[in-house]
Amino acid sequence: MNKIAEMFCRTALKLCVVSLLASATSAQQPVADENDKYKISAQFLAGIEEQLWEDIDSEKRFYLTTKAAPAAFKAGDMKKAKSYSYDLLKQAETWKTNWNYGNAIHVANLVLGRIAMANGAVDEAKRFLLEAGKTSGSPQLNSFGPNMLLARELLEKGERETVIRYFELCAKFWDRKFSKLDGWKVVVKKGDIPEFGPNLLYQL
Repeated sequence: MNKIAEMFCRTALKLCVVSLLASATSAQQPVADENDKYKISAQFLAGIEEQLWEDIDSEKRFYLTTKAAPAAFKAGDMKKAKSYSYDLLKQAETWKTNWNYGNAIHVANLVLGRIAMANGAVDEAKRFLLEAGKTSGSPQLNSFGPNMLLARELLEKGERETVIRYFELCAKFWDRKFSKLDGWKVVVKKGDIPEFGPNLLYQL
């Protein structure tokens, strides 16, 4: 793994830890610490943007933008989240053979879908979920699997058919040795919402 790939993995791990800490804190003091959760996310975004403002090569910018889009959403800045997501999709067109290409497609569409959900545009969110599922996969997606935050939000709206279709798309890249999709599909067909566990944190 080259130095840039290692940097990307360290950044992803840091965001995952931030997410876990924010979730744990919120569970203990959900009202008082909501602003703290956004503050932590905003600080993390600022760190990414500081690097984006530097004179960096296009490959590193591609990796950083993959983290900037979800970080902006978590910080509550929908305008930046949308801008970074569309920029990421544009950058991805020139990096189709890069190991991060599948991550970029997955992340950008999920962030755009979550923005749509926040705006009450359920049909638009469904479309973005399916686009996220059309990713070609990546070393991370093939092993740890896809993110399920948007899928869960849609299940809460009763959109089971779309989520099952998303599972089917994800089955094309998620290694069956690690996949939990079959079990989740059974739960969804029963009308329930699966316990997605860490798949609510991966990538986003």
